[in-house]
Amino acid sequence: MPKKIQNGERLIPYNLVVGNAERKLVFLDPDNVFWGITRKQDCESIALSEQKVCSPPDEILSLYKKVRNRLDTQMEDFRFSANLTAIYIDPTDRCNADCPYCYVPAEIRKNGKQMNEEQLKIVLQKITRYFKRRASLRLAPSRKNIKPVIIFHASEPLLVKDIIFKAISDFGKQFYFGLQTNALLLERADVEFLKKHRVGVGISLDSYDPQVNNKQRLSREGDGNFAQAVQAIEWFDGYKGLNVIATITKFNVGHLPELVKFLHSKRVSCVLLNPLRLTAKSARKLQPEQDIMTRYFIEAVEKAMELSRSSDHRIIIGNFANTILAIVAPTARRLMCDISPCGGGRCFLTITASGEMIPCGEFIGLDGSSGGNIFKSTIHKAMQSKPFKKIRARIVEKIDECKICEFRNICGAPCPAELHSLGNMYQPSVFCEFYKEIIKYAFKLIAEDKAKYLIREEALKNLEYDYNLSI
Repeated sequence: MPKKIQNGERLIPYNLVVGNAERKLVFLDPDNVFWGITRKQDCESIALSEQKVCSPPDEILSLYKKVRNRLDTQMEDFRFSANLTAIYIDPTDRCNADCPYCYVPAEIRKNGKQMNEEQLKIVLQKITRYFKRRASLRLAPSRKNIKPVIIFHASEPLLVKDIIFKAISDFGKQFYFGLQTNALLLERADVEFLKKHRVGVGISLDSYDPQVNNKQRLSREGDGNFAQAVQAIEWFDGYKGLNVIATITKFNVGHLPELVKFLHSKRVSCVLLNPLRLTAKSARKLQPEQDIMTRYFIEAVEKAMELSRSSDHRIIIGNFANTILAIVAPTARRLMCDISPCGGGRCFLTITASGEMIPCGEFIGLDGSSGGNIFKSTIHKAMQSKPFKKIRARIVEKIDECKICEFRNICGAPCPAELHSLGNMYQPSVFCEFYKEIIKYAFKLIAEDKAKYLIREEALKNLEYDYNLSI
């Protein structure tokens, strides 16, 4: 873990332009994400990373001194506890699609292994024993009635639909389940089964335009998944456990606002607009320009707010909601890519179809990533393995550009697998400027009291003030 900086009373300021061009100041402690916003213009032009001296108002400074130590401890625990809560299972390496940006190597997607029913049962039994043992030995903090999460993921899990559905039926008391799919094999009866068992479902859809979507979400038959994905979304009919996941490339970046509008009309409650990962070489030619992505991403957020406020159906952008939470409730964020060390090999791990335990699915095909095979070893040993420790050792304080960035514990410089594939895990995110602009935009909306439209209503109800001061 990083060495604490002793000059803890120094809150870093920068200017913020909110509604009606009103200027405010944000004072932020980058280490524990304490922040305060004030109307006082004590400093002139302050840009991100400028080292100008500017004292916060006495009220903010006084509150900061009272809560600083507690927030430091909370952030340290949040970042450095290896509290495994979710496991991704890839029951098959194979896929019936051929998306050009997929991080799973093409050969594996075409000819990879698949689990059978008995193998999947063994995996789930070993996971059950791991969590029971951890609970009995109190190896990690836990809350009553909180079950671990199993997500069927990777290439296309519905290629082994029968064994997955049997596992969900047999192990429903032990786990919450999730499923990520391209929907090419999803049938109406499957949707009813998933809703009955309260499975969290992610469906991949990159555009409201069939031609653009199918260019990115290719099926092996040569068309795409648009028709099947939209049909499945309509079958789910407003199901709260449904998320739609869109990967942002240079081809669909301009479609983001209209995609939000399209999904709102289909009663989708949550869409994730995820910047393209460049882990695979084939993905790099699809990289969008950061300024263009920033523009359309912000327009998509604005569209989501507009639709949520003007109708009886709310839609949020999941990864932006996580950014809001990273500011207003840092330890409540759910997506663990935007903190360092990231969640890979710490809060979650992936078990491949051959049984290899790796920190995250993004590491599939990258040499030296396995922490052991679950059919021959244990989850506990994987968590203590060198590959897992290596990922957990990757923190922003070890990256020259990041360690001086005000937003280092909001962004987290994702993604280590992507950056490793680009030659150096210890470098800023590929989309560093995009993340900075989105975080500044998030502060702007918080200052305008719009956070209530940007996160799930149930999450909003569960938030309580840890500290609060109005100036």
